[in-house]
Amino acid sequence: MRMVAAFGAVYLVWGSTYLGIRYAIDTIPPLLMMGMRHLLAGGFLYAWVRWRGRPAPRLREWRYPAVIGALLFLGGHGSLAWAEQRVPSGVAALLVATLPIWIAVLARLWGTERHLSGCALAGLVLGFVGVAVLFGPDVLHHTGELNLLSAGAVLFGTFIWAAGTIYMRNVKMPDSPALSSAMQMLAGGASLVLAASLSGELGRFHLFAVTARSWLALAYLIVFGSIIAFTAYSWLHMVAPASRVATYAYVNPVVAVVVGWALAAEPIGIFTVVAMIVILAGVALVNTGQRDEHADAREEEDEEVAA
Repeated sequence: MRMVAAFGAVYLVWGSTYLGIRYAIDTIPPLLMMGMRHLLAGGFLYAWVRWRGRPAPRLREWRYPAVIGALLFLGGHGSLAWAEQRVPSGVAALLVATLPIWIAVLARLWGTERHLSGCALAGLVLGFVGVAVLFGPDVLHHTGELNLLSAGAVLFGTFIWAAGTIYMRNVKMPDSPALSSAMQMLAGGASLVLAASLSGELGRFHLFAVTARSWLALAYLIVFGSIIAFTAYSWLHMVAPASRVATYAYVNPVVAVVVGWALAAEPIGIFTVVAMIVILAGVALVNTGQRDEHADAREEEDEEVAA
């Protein structure tokens, strides 16, 4: 029962956060909203970890979490929140679904993956074809249905998130995953608030103009999106196979599209449906190809040991 609840949180909550972001930024500037979200969620998680007896990290231990937090939350979530002012939440989720594709490309360029299998290469091509299907009608016919600059910002933020993920694999992080995540959220939240200040968002923020819906959406993002879903995700990694946990990458975009359509009347056109199918098929091929590569690498290592 606990596993069902945990998967439900990761599937449904994370899939619905895209609409939560859209509602929150109705009356709260996007960078400031994301900064508030991650500072509060990171502060709560940090206090919880310290309350459980974890010693405070030394100043030098903040270096890598701070860099990664800025990449993930300022570069990734900041771009996403800014873009959702003009891009439907479901479309934004589809673009974010390309994350495993960017990770595969960067891992190959970085040298952490020796080669890409034919399956993974086919997935990369298919994923980018899906993005082209999503962008295509507006590029060719200038329909105005999709703001290309904002959609590009989502892709850029996803690329930055992938870069942060690859960088995280190559540096020394705190041993406690919860402490590491709290430090990243605090650093990312601080960088978002700084960016909001430099961009003039603080001057455009009027506390009494924020609607109840935006406050509720922000509370939902903090409590359910960042604390509960993250805790469930971390626990699942300890008790369930990684390949099963990774299925959230296929479910979240579908949930986001359906939730956006049902609750916010976001249109679901034929190009959106086709792009969703093509992108998720590409992601599935990339993930399958990477699992095959890792299995081959383990076999080669076993042969070297045996020799």
